[in-house]
Amino acid sequence: MKAFAFEYDLKMDMNPVEGQLIFSEDGMVRAVENGAEVFAFDAKTLKEAKVHAGVGCGLIFAEYENAPDKVLCRFSMSGLKMAGEFCKIVNFYKLTGKPAFPDEVEKRVCEKCGRAMVAEIRVCVFCYDQFSVIKRALSFLRPYAKTITISQILNSISVIGFLIPPIIMRVLIDRHLDEGIGTWGQIMIFAGALLLSRVISNGLEIFAGRRYNRATISVFDDMRTATYQKVQSHSMTLFAKRTPGDLIRRVMDDTDTIGEFLNDIGRWVLEMILMFTIASVILFFTNWQLALLVLVPVPIVSFLMWSVQKVLRARFERQWRKSSRVNTILHDIIKGIRTVKSFGNEKREIAKFSKANHDLASISSQNETLWGILFPPMSFLVSVGEFLILFVGGWMVLNGTISLGVMVQFTMFLWAIYDPLRWLVNVPRWLANTTTSMVKVFELLDDESEITEVASPNNVPIKGKVDYKNVYFGYKSYEPVLKGVSLEIQPGEMIGLVGKSGVGKSTLINLAMRLYDPNNGKITINEADLRNISPDHLHENMGVVFQDSFLFAGSFYENISYGKHGATYEEVIAAAKAANAHDFITQSSDGYNTLIGEGGQSLSGGERQRLSIARAVIKNPDILILDEATSSLDVETEASIQESLTRITKGRTTIAIAHRLSTLKNADRLVVLDKNGVAEVGTHAELLKKKGIYYGLVMAQRQSSRKEGQETA
Repeated sequence: MKAFAFEYDLKMDMNPVEGQLIFSEDGMVRAVENGAEVFAFDAKTLKEAKVHAGVGCGLIFAEYENAPDKVLCRFSMSGLKMAGEFCKIVNFYKLTGKPAFPDEVEKRVCEKCGRAMVAEIRVCVFCYDQFSVIKRALSFLRPYAKTITISQILNSISVIGFLIPPIIMRVLIDRHLDEGIGTWGQIMIFAGALLLSRVISNGLEIFAGRRYNRATISVFDDMRTATYQKVQSHSMTLFAKRTPGDLIRRVMDDTDTIGEFLNDIGRWVLEMILMFTIASVILFFTNWQLALLVLVPVPIVSFLMWSVQKVLRARFERQWRKSSRVNTILHDIIKGIRTVKSFGNEKREIAKFSKANHDLASISSQNETLWGILFPPMSFLVSVGEFLILFVGGWMVLNGTISLGVMVQFTMFLWAIYDPLRWLVNVPRWLANTTTSMVKVFELLDDESEITEVASPNNVPIKGKVDYKNVYFGYKSYEPVLKGVSLEIQPGEMIGLVGKSGVGKSTLINLAMRLYDPNNGKITINEADLRNISPDHLHENMGVVFQDSFLFAGSFYENISYGKHGATYEEVIAAAKAANAHDFITQSSDGYNTLIGEGGQSLSGGERQRLSIARAVIKNPDILILDEATSSLDVETEASIQESLTRITKGRTTIAIAHRLSTLKNADRLVVLDKNGVAEVGTHAELLKKKGIYYGLVMAQRQSSRKEGQETA
């Protein structure tokens, strides 16, 4: 049974206690202290659960209709936020009769190790299974298994070829040179064999490397595309939870890091293992005592690497966070450069970026310093084996225990033992940096979107009525912005949404566009549930004009045609004329091919808005949504845009939000929202006669306009 528990730490007499106030999906509220149940009651008996913030502690109490209020628990002020969440969950159940819980309870510490959790990810950087993460990363190589297998076989043959020269040298020295019985012909044969083995090995290595690199570059592409597709297919909830810098880092930098890891680990790990194994076997068969001396550093270095791995992983995760912070600040400053400059905050933003960049440089420097301290001792331990071979092996040659050829073979094979070991020494640092990126990319890939498409969509014509049926919605399901909204919009009808800020006007149109799904209730078009209609079909038949008209870096033509794939010049021009944008476009330097910067910063607000309207109407949508489409414009520009909107909305189902209520006079109906849902419905004239909420809003706006006129005069 699902439940939400609020942990409190004070008794009613202010003494400490380990307590939990638990709300479960059966509607029961229970208090448990030190493992024993204190009380239990049905949440439906409440009027409301409330939080009171006192001095030094807080209270959760139950308010009743016909009974005294009851204190449920006390808590120290650190629990104030979670106490509020508990009350919202209980009150939502009381309001709707349906339990709702957070998708994820925010974790501040890891339940397993007790260390602080990182804000950007939901797993502990100390406790996740590193090997399963690496295994999943390697699965991206699976589509290219044939190419990679052939490359690895060729690479293995190449490795064997590189191990032949030491054996040739031993035979040449012991059988032909040491006793002075060799001939120039024999030396030439051995030298030719050595050269041939090198040529073949290098040739195979180059060929195998090219094939392998071609495959791993495709893996780069697949992983980055999959991550970007996930971002695009997700609901708007993802963008509320993640910063732009975080998402850009995951799509670009983290996939790069993983791709480089796959390229190197997939290619080199087998080669290094094969080289180390074959060389060790040959040395043991040649002289097992010397072979043991060669391998003395291996267990010591392996132990040290295992010991420092978790420390390095945590430190590189901190470096990732600092880097993500720098990216986020840079993205925000560049995007909001007009605001920065208009407030004269350049120095403040430079200081903010400099601090974040300094923090990144500091942790990067610390990590490099730490690695600089750890790496030389491990590298030195690797070199100990070389010293032992030269010292002990030289002594054994002088005593006649081994031949000179054996000694030379051992010294030549040292690279085949110690190169893999030196490569292995770098693995902890490498894995620490890479697995952090893996966790973040895979977490994004695993994050399920709330907006899903049914297997067999019911793509009805979008010309029918739009019907909100007892809709509840909150960005947290138990904290509804819309409460039981029921509203029918008839085909071809223009509806104006009116109300104070925060009552859910934009939320209502976001639900119509299915940027979110209702928590309870449903929305239908032509009697078909919106959740059963393909999102592509829905958006193809909807046009939207937002208050903040975003334009892409490109030409006028590209920005308008963005609304309809494959739009012709004739359609673009027709849409521009309908939006009263044709004249200023044709007066530009290159007409419809004139380039505008990202966001259209070189254009006026009215020009940007007209382009946005043209982009919305080019596909001749059945439903048109206008979200403050004429706000923040001068009277003359607003009149021009309003004239185009009047022409465009005629006979088309339209849902409009407007800051200036006068622009909604011609709406067929006005829907007035308040914090409890739909408060009033009627025409402009009907609502004025009613003298309710709408009347108050109109009078307040008229009074404000009158004051502005007097001040201007």
